[in-house]
Amino acid sequence: MQPKRLEDVVRGRLGRECVYVPSCRFGLFVALRHWCPPGGRVLMSPVNDDVIFFVVLAAGLRPVQAPLNPFDASIDIDAVPEGTWGSLSAVLTTNLYGNPDPAPGLRARCDALGIPLFEDGAHAIGSAVGGRPVGAWGDAAVLSLSKHAGARTGGILALADPDRSATVREACAELLAPRRMTSELTYAVRPYAEAAVRRLGLRRAAWATMGLLGLTEREGIRMPLRPEALAGAARSAPDLAAHDPWVRVDMHDYRLEPGPVRLRRVHRSLGRLDDVLRASRAGTELLLSTPWARPPADGAVQPLFRVPLLVADRDAATAALARHGIVVGYLYDPPLDDYAGAAFTDPSPDPGNARWFARHALPVDPLRAREATEVLERSGARPAEPPKKPDARDAPEPPEATTARGLGPPRD
Repeated sequence: MQPKRLEDVVRGRLGRECVYVPSCRFGLFVALRHWCPPGGRVLMSPVNDDVIFFVVLAAGLRPVQAPLNPFDASIDIDAVPEGTWGSLSAVLTTNLYGNPDPAPGLRARCDALGIPLFEDGAHAIGSAVGGRPVGAWGDAAVLSLSKHAGARTGGILALADPDRSATVREACAELLAPRRMTSELTYAVRPYAEAAVRRLGLRRAAWATMGLLGLTEREGIRMPLRPEALAGAARSAPDLAAHDPWVRVDMHDYRLEPGPVRLRRVHRSLGRLDDVLRASRAGTELLLSTPWARPPADGAVQPLFRVPLLVADRDAATAALARHGIVVGYLYDPPLDDYAGAAFTDPSPDPGNARWFARHALPVDPLRAREATEVLERSGARPAEPPKKPDARDAPEPPEATTARGLGPPRD
């Protein structure tokens, strides 16, 4: 099995040149380094995985946190100050949980400014906006093969300009770590081990084992920032190796050269992707009909990776679901500007919506929509009140208060 076969499959979906990469975080680092000058400023969402934040720092760039739509955490283009637009070197979308960012408007802004648009489509391999799939708007985009496709490894770096393919492939080859037999064996047996502990009801043992394998390293939602060490790493940026302690969290093989076992499993998973997307769309439609959901303004139902229900007490709802074996992961609380502070990022000019979403979003797997809905109904979960203008009561919790809230599954 060769990566080219996988690239051809995704190229057929996107209509763009595709480069196989071991993970989205790896592909995003390559894209940022290829297009952006060191010291450049990148507009991004503050409700995002901290790993992506550290990838931006590793590329020698300054994250700039954007104001958000409070109901789906997409970038609010009109709320970005004009002075901020003029200072940017690039824009990075998130397409959180598969809900598309406003790519047509962002594309127009980037074209007017002469800067690149990058799409993080890790959650959005089946989503579309403006008549195009997510991943077909940016100068570069990353798509995960470990999320919807279920391969638990691999990604695609899609390029608008095929003439850049050779240079990008060379950059990837220089950064890849050599393949290791032990990593291939671990990857091969992991699904069977996880299935066994699930059948035996040994969830705690499963998480402990995954921790020993470096597959989950968080005691809470956000990893420890370690600001002094991070400041030291930043002095050598752009430098992926210096930021490796942060970028590798929950995925130590993020830059590993893929072996035949991985590639074969990814290919099989891609063959099932359309079936998964159909089921995800049906589950999304069901969840959007519940009182905790805010249906999209355009009425379009995407095959979401997770559906962000908006509940008054997210921790209580998470606990209720956990008691029925439904794990809630992919939580991004607090927002990145509250988490990292002004030493490492420009804060959002209007942080209230991001704080509200991060506090109330309950990401539910649409493939378990009916079970989750029944659990939430029985638990008496209440919908969140719509956000209000910030005041003293909306001040963010200190980071140490948010690190004990619970674990999610590994992220890409």
